[in-house]
Amino acid sequence: MITSKCIQLVSLSLLLLSQSFATERPNILFIIADDASFEHFGVNGCTWVNTPNIDKLAEDGINFTAAYTPNPKCGPSRSVLITGQNPWQLGAAINHNAILDKKFKTYAEALGEHGYNTGYTGKGWRPGDAQGRKLLGKVYNKHKSPKRLTERISATDYTKNFEQFLNDTDSSKPFAFWLGCNEPHRAYEFKSGVKHGKTLASIPEVPKYWPDTEEVRHDMLDYALEVEHFDGHVGRCISALEEKGLLENTLIIVTSDNGMPFPRVKGHPYHNAAHMPFFAMWKNGIKNPGRTSSHLVSFIDIAPTFMEMAGISQKESGILPGPGRSLLEIFQGSQDMAAIPERETVLMGRERNDVGRPLDLGYPVRAIRKGKLFYIHNFKPTRWPSSNPSTGFKDTDPSPTLSAVVEAGENSSYWKLSLAKRKADELYDVIADPDCITDLSEKPEYAEQMKSLKNELFIKLTQQEDLRMGPNGDWYDSQNNPYANEDEQHFYEKVHAGSNIKNRSKNHARLDLEDGL
Repeated sequence: MITSKCIQLVSLSLLLLSQSFATERPNILFIIADDASFEHFGVNGCTWVNTPNIDKLAEDGINFTAAYTPNPKCGPSRSVLITGQNPWQLGAAINHNAILDKKFKTYAEALGEHGYNTGYTGKGWRPGDAQGRKLLGKVYNKHKSPKRLTERISATDYTKNFEQFLNDTDSSKPFAFWLGCNEPHRAYEFKSGVKHGKTLASIPEVPKYWPDTEEVRHDMLDYALEVEHFDGHVGRCISALEEKGLLENTLIIVTSDNGMPFPRVKGHPYHNAAHMPFFAMWKNGIKNPGRTSSHLVSFIDIAPTFMEMAGISQKESGILPGPGRSLLEIFQGSQDMAAIPERETVLMGRERNDVGRPLDLGYPVRAIRKGKLFYIHNFKPTRWPSSNPSTGFKDTDPSPTLSAVVEAGENSSYWKLSLAKRKADELYDVIADPDCITDLSEKPEYAEQMKSLKNELFIKLTQQEDLRMGPNGDWYDSQNNPYANEDEQHFYEKVHAGSNIKNRSKNHARLDLEDGL
C-alpha cells in the first residue's frame, strides 16, 4: 500500500530531480540587431562605431568571423534562424513578408514544449503572417524608455522587458529569450550622429560602391549611433543576468539579421550583406574563451545548437530535419582546432524581397562561399536587382546614400555597382576583396574553379529540393505565392495606373529609364 508519506517522498524526489535538470540545462539569450554589418564593431576592427559591451562579450567568449545568413533580408533571415531550414526549404517563407507554414516548428516552440520559459521583446519574426502562432513565446513590450537619442530610435526598453520576463517566469526552469532590437533599421534622424559628437572625418573610408559625400558620411554616422544604442542594451542585459546570478549558465549570442540598410548591402547576397557579426559567450559552456573562429557557420546552425544544448533530439523536438550543424563542437574546441569538413561551404540566396517589379516578380539568386571564393548565380539577369527605376528602387531602403547613388547617374561606377542589372554569373575573392568590387567570373584562370563551385552549389540545392533546380522555380514569385500583406500586392501596376501609394520614393527614381523586367 502506498502511503501519503511515500507519495510526498516521491514528489520531493521528482521535484529535486527536475530542479537539478533545470540548473544543468543552460539558459539562452539571443540578441539580434536589425540591419547591422559585420565590419561595424570594434572587435572586428571598426574605429568609428563604439561597441564596448559587445567587444567585451567577444573577449569573454568567441568571435565568429565567418558567420552568414543564408538570406540577407529581415523576414527570410529570421525564418531561417527560428526553423533551421535554408530559405529554399521554407516554401513561401523564402520571401519577405510571407506566410510561415505551420509545418515549420520553431526552436522556441520546441524548447517551450520541453520545459523552457520562452519569450521575446522588440522585433521578433516579421514582416509576415505567422498564422496566429507564438513563434518565440510570450511578447514583452510593455516598458518604454523615457529618453531616446533620437525620435527615430524605438521607445521600447528591451532590457527592462527582458528583466520583466525574468521576474515573471518560473525560476526553476531554464529560459530562452529573444531580444530583437529594432535598430539600426531605417529611418534615421539625419545628422544625429554629428549631433551626438561624431565627426565626418572619423570614417576612414567610404565603400567604393557609394559616392564619398557629406550626405553619405552623415548617413553612415547616423547608422553608427543606432548600432551603439544596440550595444548599450547588450551591456545592460549582461548586467541584469549578473545581478540575478544567471550569467554563468546563460549562452548569450549577439548577431544581426542582415547587413546595413544601404545600397548593394541589405537584401542583396553579396558578401557584405550576408556576412554577419556573430558573438557567443557562455561561461559554463565555452572552453578557451577569448578566441576567434574562422569556421564557416550559418544561421541554419542555430536551431540544432539550441536543441543539443537542451538535450532534445531532432525527433523529440518536432523540428523538421535541416542541413544545419550544432555549434557545440566549436564552443568546446580551442584556438587551433582543426578544419571541420562539413563546414567547408555556406549557401545563400534570395527570391522576392520588397515591392516594385512588374507582376510582383522577385530577383532570384543563389550563392556559395568556399574557401576565399564567393560565387553568385543570378537566375533572371534581365530584371532590376533593386526593383524597377520607375517605382523608386524599392528593393533598396530609401536613404541619403541611395539618393547620392541615383544622382551620380547610370554611367557612374556607383550606379553600376549598386543598382544596375547584373550578369548571370559573378565570382569574387572575399579575402582580398570583401566588398566584391572585382568580378573574376570572366578571367580564364578562374574558369575551372567557377565551374566547380556552380556545380557544387546546384548539387547541394538539388539535394535540398530547391524549386529553382527544376521546372517549378518561378513559383517563388508567382501569383500563387503572394505577399502576405495585401497592400504590397501589385505595387508596380498600381504606381503605373496613377495610384498615390504611401511611401513611393519618387525622389530616388529616374523615371525616364526604360524599365524592362
